[in-house]
Amino acid sequence: MSTPTPGLAQAQDERALRFQQSHARALRALAYRMLGSRAEAEDVVQDAWLRWSTVDEATVQHAGAFLSRLVTHLCLDRLKSAAAQREHYVGVWLPEPLVDEAAGWCPGPEAQAEYAQEVSTAFLLALQRLSPLERAAFLLHDVFELDFDEIGGRLQRSPAACRQLASRARSRVRAGEARQTVQADEHERLLAAFIQALQQQDVAAMAQVLADDAVLLADGGGKVNAVPRALAGGGRVAKALVGFTKLPGHLQWRLQPARINGEPGYVAYDAQGLPVQTVVLRPADAGRIAAVYIQRNPDKLRHLRPLPPA
Repeated sequence: MSTPTPGLAQAQDERALRFQQSHARALRALAYRMLGSRAEAEDVVQDAWLRWSTVDEATVQHAGAFLSRLVTHLCLDRLKSAAAQREHYVGVWLPEPLVDEAAGWCPGPEAQAEYAQEVSTAFLLALQRLSPLERAAFLLHDVFELDFDEIGGRLQRSPAACRQLASRARSRVRAGEARQTVQADEHERLLAAFIQALQQQDVAAMAQVLADDAVLLADGGGKVNAVPRALAGGGRVAKALVGFTKLPGHLQWRLQPARINGEPGYVAYDAQGLPVQTVVLRPADAGRIAAVYIQRNPDKLRHLRPLPPA
């Protein structure tokens, strides 16, 4: 097998560096929102690079447009197979968590504040209720600010059809994901009160932290125990959360506060230092918690680093 000449190898290395510096971040951001999976988004971007590395750059007028079109189609292909898999998914589905790294999954550093909500768990859940084409049209227009002529070319639909897809998606997303503007110190207060109520196994204190209509969603993926369906009502959720802490082994868990998908939360580690779940708190307007999202599926936690054993 022949090896590339030093000059060709250097040129390819430089091309890979340009791809990482100029395109990879925005492509990951698009793929994560389309798929709800950190690992799959990384795979899609790697696949895009492998295909791009064989393309003659001189034949491409706009590299960014070419690559985002490629990633869109790679995601749509994955979503077709994922739809069948999702029908057989056990229990509640939640996206793979971004722990202390939400900013890195935004299109660019200057958009960090603007796009913080677009990686929230509630936003990603709302996207999952859309068809793949609705999701693509909405994201490409509302989040990545492409015009409908360009989107039509990518989705092989007319601009008018894409406008309709995005409009339908927008109304469904905004209905299911109310935006909240909560200061960082309020996040810290809610998280501290939540953890204190858990550690003290105080149902009444937990109920005070939760909104009256709070919901709990937990994803075990059929691999570990989890609440099989959404649980609604602050009192019911408080009893369930405190009840979990009384199960064997839970008192030995270590809780590490974190920003998860841009929201307050923590990672729970067992006595061996292995991550066993992430918990995300979605603040409500009235200074309480509107939703608790618990990710327990070990396949979605494998990217988290373990802690040293206690």
